[in-house]
Amino acid sequence: MSSTTPSLARRLRGRQDRNLWFAIFVGPFLLGLLIFVYIPILWSVFLSFFDARNTVTPTDFVGLGNYTDMLGDPAFRSSLITFVLFAAFIVPTTFACSLGLALLVNRARFAKAFFRSVFFLPTACSYVVASMIWKLSIFSGVRFGLMNTVLGWFGLEPIAWLSITQPPWYWLVIVTARLWLQAGFYMILFLAGLQRISPSLYEAAAIDGARGWKVLRFITLPQLRATSTAVLLLLLINAFQAFDEFYNLLSTSGQYPPYARPPLVYLYYAALGQGQDFGHGSAGAVILTLMIALIALVQGKFLGLGKRED
Repeated sequence: MSSTTPSLARRLRGRQDRNLWFAIFVGPFLLGLLIFVYIPILWSVFLSFFDARNTVTPTDFVGLGNYTDMLGDPAFRSSLITFVLFAAFIVPTTFACSLGLALLVNRARFAKAFFRSVFFLPTACSYVVASMIWKLSIFSGVRFGLMNTVLGWFGLEPIAWLSITQPPWYWLVIVTARLWLQAGFYMILFLAGLQRISPSLYEAAAIDGARGWKVLRFITLPQLRATSTAVLLLLLINAFQAFDEFYNLLSTSGQYPPYARPPLVYLYYAALGQGQDFGHGSAGAVILTLMIALIALVQGKFLGLGKRED
């Protein structure tokens, strides 16, 4: 072997110790990801094939029994209907509001950074904190609550916003809470997409006499196709993961109004309730994960996620 050939340890460390520094900085993150994400996911899949009640080390193998039980459970199917209703409200509403805010902020002639910060700031707020504010201050259902005070100005009677017996005003509470929390984040994504559009396209449209809606329809929206696809995909996945607002706004000793308990809340009570049925809870989590993956793939294929733009 030539004396100039680097040793194995030197080759592993890489030129200028790049591999060593990469391992130092990335290694703790990968280790945490393995311990706190991948191993629990694999263990959850393992538990889904066992009768695991009050234990995470079961021995009674039931095969696909937990899966058939979950798919045949009317409460689990009802939770999926809740997701569909919630997604039907929140996805188009957030998409439209985020796009509208992005268009307004992008056209602002002054204090653009200020408006970006103001609309993005609620993203840093906890869903639990926002739910408590909505429940105790804004939509409290009492006469001196903010919304009922506003209704009183117009001579209208107070509304029990979170009541189970009255019409489903709770959907307004839930949708507005999440809309306030996440619209700013997606606004930033749309702003990034808007800044990638060449100004020459708008200049050509102005020369041709195109204004307003025509520019939005034939230039802005087509150029935002990739961003819009990503936003819709993220919104749908986030709707599947709804938990905090439903749990903190509507829970009354575990009882919920009709079609107001989404899948994650149902699985929470199934796996961590009195029975602590980890087997059925894990099976439901696997089913939910597969549904999210399938819907994401279908949506990405339908909307052209990953296609090259002309």
